[in-house]
Amino acid sequence: MESTIINIISEICGAQDGELELELDLFEAALLDSFAIVQMSVELEEAFGVTLDLENLTREQIATPARIIDLVQELSS
Repeated sequence: MESTIINIISEICGAQDGELELELDLFEAALLDSFAIVQMSVELEEAFGVTLDLENLTREQIATPARIIDLVQELSS
């Protein structure tokens, strides 16, 4: 699951292989913006059958790949 999520984030953010560290702040690195958030949520929903409520999603929940992984795992349970 982790590698799939990292691949999705990398594709959406246009990150190079190995650029995404688990604790990299995607907003500070200018890799994630509002359009990318929508794209990422659609991809994650399709890949894992979860529903990301964009209206209630906080920046803190998706600031890093590690937090996104935790969120998807939590929603998958």
